[in-house]
Amino acid sequence: MKQIEPAVFFPAAILAVAGVAFAVLAGDQAEAVFTTIRDVITQYAGWVYSVGVGAFLTGAFVVALSDWGRIRLGPQDSEPEYGFLPWFAMLFSAGMGIGLMFFAVAEPLTHYLNAPHAEPETLEAAQQSMVLTFFHWGVHAWAVYAIVGLSLAYFAFRHGLPLTIRSALYPLIGERIYGPLGHIVDVLAILGTLFGVATSLGYGVTQINAGLNTLFGVAIAVEIQVGLIAVITLIATGSVLAGLDAGIRRLSVFNLSLATALLVFVLIAGPTLFLISAYVQNIGEYISSLASLTFNVDAYGDGGWISDWTLFYWGWWISWSPFVGMFIARISRGRTIREFILGTLLGPALFTFAWMTIYGNSALRLALSDAAAPLVELVRAEETPLALFAFLDTLPFASITSVAAIILVTTFFVTSSDSGSLVKATLATGGSLNPPVWQRLSWALLEGLVAGVLLVAGGLAALQSATIAAALPFTLVIILAFIGLVRAWSMETKRRAGAKTAVQLPVEGVAVPWRVRLKLMFANPRADEVSAWMSETAGPAFADVAKEMTLNGLSAQVETIEDGVQLTVSHETGPDFVYGVMLKTYPGEGDDPEQSRAEVYLSDGGRHYDVFGYTQVQLIRDVLRHYERHRQWMHHLSLG
Repeated sequence: MKQIEPAVFFPAAILAVAGVAFAVLAGDQAEAVFTTIRDVITQYAGWVYSVGVGAFLTGAFVVALSDWGRIRLGPQDSEPEYGFLPWFAMLFSAGMGIGLMFFAVAEPLTHYLNAPHAEPETLEAAQQSMVLTFFHWGVHAWAVYAIVGLSLAYFAFRHGLPLTIRSALYPLIGERIYGPLGHIVDVLAILGTLFGVATSLGYGVTQINAGLNTLFGVAIAVEIQVGLIAVITLIATGSVLAGLDAGIRRLSVFNLSLATALLVFVLIAGPTLFLISAYVQNIGEYISSLASLTFNVDAYGDGGWISDWTLFYWGWWISWSPFVGMFIARISRGRTIREFILGTLLGPALFTFAWMTIYGNSALRLALSDAAAPLVELVRAEETPLALFAFLDTLPFASITSVAAIILVTTFFVTSSDSGSLVKATLATGGSLNPPVWQRLSWALLEGLVAGVLLVAGGLAALQSATIAAALPFTLVIILAFIGLVRAWSMETKRRAGAKTAVQLPVEGVAVPWRVRLKLMFANPRADEVSAWMSETAGPAFADVAKEMTLNGLSAQVETIEDGVQLTVSHETGPDFVYGVMLKTYPGEGDDPEQSRAEVYLSDGGRHYDVFGYTQVQLIRDVLRHYERHRQWMHHLSLG
């Protein structure tokens, strides 16, 4: 396991300290500079965000429903590393769980009070506010995450590249991803993740502080919030020590369970039938407005509202995509592209829509009936952290639900901090799937330290503006990564075409009569017998093929690997050909303790058929059968 990638770790650490120092020392000046840059970008290049996010969403659905959707993120015989529930819980907790707690009540009410295309504080404004909230928190955000995560998972698990942002550019710049350009991309990804999580941590503790103030009268003060950051960071380090399965996975499942419980409670305690009807209607109006909202850049207006809301959100989701995309890639090995895209897009979006409807429409109903004037006034005064607790106070058992909300906000932050630390440690070790604990601990502590320092000295808003401004160049990186994916998938298509059109060479040879072959099919060899066959038959057969390939001007080698033997034929102008046999054991039937097989695998994964008992001639013919398909695939590639 690689402990560190010096060309990434040290520049990222130095720039992180420098960035915090600038934000602290320059203070208001730093915020003004970064805010100006952000505003200029959204004013003159905001259309790039809109077109890019719209293209990512369209491309994701097209790919999911195409034949490419059957490709697995890993060898074709691989299985998902996590079941659907823990997988969904982890990607949801890392992606936007905390945002729902912060904005579910405040954002719909804000749009209701300041509707861009309706008379404020009317029924029409209320209906429009939910569509706009769905728009900002729906499938567009997850499309950005899906494209980035898909690029990383595909090249890491399917082609053995490191699980780093640089790998997404491999089809375009090749081996140069291992040079300075690749280092710069990964350093920027670390900084974006660090500052993104730190600013969210800094702002989020204000909501926890607000909840403690509502329940227990705890003062709303910076000192209290710094203490909360310290506690959350301490819990996050415990989660880091527990590891991915025992830490993030279990906490994420807990988050989802508690969030669902709160959701169901508000649904039952509130206007249930109205909320169910509103959920259906909100989704319908959202879908019908999707195209016009996606490409609305307010070309005929002043662009103020679009810049403040839609483009702000697009920049924020894009700036978070290296972090969330890498994390969901890390937990998605073995899934098909179709499962990955549809699961990532539709699952979180439908849950988000339910959450926003149940909380948002409940608050809007109160506002329309003038039943919650204090809540409305809090939102009007931009006291966003207090809005959730003011809303819960209108329902039964407010003390219990408020405590549950505080716990949920805290655990959402812990999972965000832990998953962010995992991502940064993975990048700083050059793509290790299991980076050393000291790395993850270091980044988790640095996150808390950055958030605490900026909260005390000021500078959180400056770094948030800088992060969103940095989304513009990363939008171009995502576009290039998606182009690279399409090129790679085109090669996959040509591989299958080559397999279909290749000459089929017979495997059965005259050396072994068919009755003997049939007897071998029913044999149940021991593992040591299969290993002996590999040494005595498979190895020599591969050696003969390698020798003949060398005589024909190719580079071929035979190597013994763990539980198997492998032949690799290299080509200067095309992908390598790999044919191997590996010992596989399965639970036995009846009196047999286990079944042992010599299964064939190629460069894209296992083929699940047994060749134990083949003679050297038979095995060579099987090798040539697959090699003919490989040659046919290279021919398709050469045709473009």
